[in-house]
Amino acid sequence: MSAHQYDEGHTVAGWTGFGIATVGTAVLGLGVCTVSGALIAGGLAVTAVSVLVTWALHLSGWGKPPGRRPRAEWGMRVRDTGAREGHAGCVGCRLAGRGGGRAAAVDTGVGTGTRAEVGPEAGAGTGTGVAAGQVSVESVG
Repeated sequence: MSAHQYDEGHTVAGWTGFGIATVGTAVLGLGVCTVSGALIAGGLAVTAVSVLVTWALHLSGWGKPPGRRPRAEWGMRVRDTGAREGHAGCVGCRLAGRGGGRAAAVDTGVGTGTRAEVGPEAGAGTGTGVAAGQVSVESVG
């Protein structure tokens, strides 16, 4: 999958979750067409399992962090080494209790030279005196 020009998230977690969700929605659709409550419930259950499997694979390093990855990490067989600590800005990691203590650096605009840090450690060590949960904005470059 590394022949693509863009990092579109081709990961083991993504494709596995997609496959399970496809089966779940097919069963759900069959249940709607046949007016079967059991098939509808089964399809919904399989679709819910797809979310949990994708999340578990993401947390074990077979997914990708939010945003673009370096080109060397685009391959399907490359594990994400930062998954154990959690990804800044990742809802899945935050739900698992990972990555919540790190500040997330956010580029506030292309070419503006300004960056914002959000999180409990925002401004830590920079002398800005930003309290936990506040936003620190600094000029870069």
